[in-house]
Amino acid sequence: MRSYILLICCLLSSLSQAQIPNELSAEDKVYGLSKFWQEVNFSYIYYDQIDQLKWNALFKQYISEVQQTENDYQYYRLIQKFSAYLEDGHTDVWLPKYLRQNIFNGEFGDYHFYLKNFSGRAIVSRVNKSKSGEIPVGSEIIAINDIPVAKYMKEFVEPYVSSSTAHVREDRAVEYLLEAYQGTKFKLTFRLPSGLEKELNLSVAACAEDSFVPAKEPFKLVDLNWQANDIAVLSINSFNTWDTFSEFKEKLPELQKAKGLIIDLRENGGGNSGVAKVVLHYLTKDTIFYGPRSQSRKYIPTLKAWNQSEYYHDFPYRPDTLGIGDRNLLKGKRVVVPTAVLIGHGTASAAEDFLIYSHEMDHMIKIGEPTYGSTGMPLMFQMPGGGVARVCTKKDTYPDGTVFVGVGIQPDIEVSLDLEDFLADRDSVLQQALNYLNNKL
Repeated sequence: MRSYILLICCLLSSLSQAQIPNELSAEDKVYGLSKFWQEVNFSYIYYDQIDQLKWNALFKQYISEVQQTENDYQYYRLIQKFSAYLEDGHTDVWLPKYLRQNIFNGEFGDYHFYLKNFSGRAIVSRVNKSKSGEIPVGSEIIAINDIPVAKYMKEFVEPYVSSSTAHVREDRAVEYLLEAYQGTKFKLTFRLPSGLEKELNLSVAACAEDSFVPAKEPFKLVDLNWQANDIAVLSINSFNTWDTFSEFKEKLPELQKAKGLIIDLRENGGGNSGVAKVVLHYLTKDTIFYGPRSQSRKYIPTLKAWNQSEYYHDFPYRPDTLGIGDRNLLKGKRVVVPTAVLIGHGTASAAEDFLIYSHEMDHMIKIGEPTYGSTGMPLMFQMPGGGVARVCTKKDTYPDGTVFVGVGIQPDIEVSLDLEDFLADRDSVLQQALNYLNNKL
């Protein structure tokens, strides 16, 4: 806590404390901490996997520390650190709007940087156009406030990232390396692609410029393009809405011309597992779909009195079977060809459920990197001042009990984009899929 307060004091030294809201009372702060701690104790599905003595000791320690925070932002950051101790991607704390609207990531008035992780290095992956000559794409941040980036991330960023896997924690630490409250000052040291080093002293503020290098591409739920030898590349970027299925169905007539198929799920953060499953119905000849097996905690006070408090509810497991009506609707519309599914660290939640449903389908193979490694049903509840907390209440595994939360679903062929690929605008994961399918056709 001392190092955290010291860092905040240094970063915010030029700010008047009146600029950061301090509306929560000491009672509010303790109540919010206690509410989160209580919900974890009763509802967190992986409670048996944490050091419960340390968890309770942290709670006791934080009762004092939350009351010492000087403003609401410091308070919420401390609560986020408390939640991140659980190391779960579906258990976290979101800041209230009155704080979020003053927090910016990589924006410094005249500058706007996006960062991407390459083997623990913080690389500028996009920059506003007017500054792209000064800080080109491919530049690396090597120090922040004279602290080497690796040390800065480990001490001041990663402890606040709620993630089930080490690889996503590192990705997020890089992506949010420069997130801070408006007015926070940073001294950034860059190593440019030329090898020269450059220092910038910047203050966090919104950047109005909306032109970037490389340019931002508009988001598409579903996108379809074609490669040689009638190989279709179908990008499905979310399962969050049934609009995904509607757009997918619109492309089905064209998709049926494919001799090989690539399904790109690398940017699919999940959503509704039902949407994922219905899309899959059209991409296989199977009629029985084996989805995740699920479990939640069960609390019975008398059993706790008998020192037998760890009980679980196994949800009834029934594979999803297509009836005759569904099979008739699908007749002549299914696209069953050699298929490569592209996966990566951004493939999460319902997109991981898609991979479980398709796990033993002979015509499909997974290519890329391990997935996000987190899913489940989060219990959401209000925190003081309008923040929101989530606690994961459901454990999902493969049908046979194989665990993927905490490690990610593994590719059959592992391929990663490296910095050279990125700078050359070369998609080595896609190329591996094309090579694989061309050998199958």
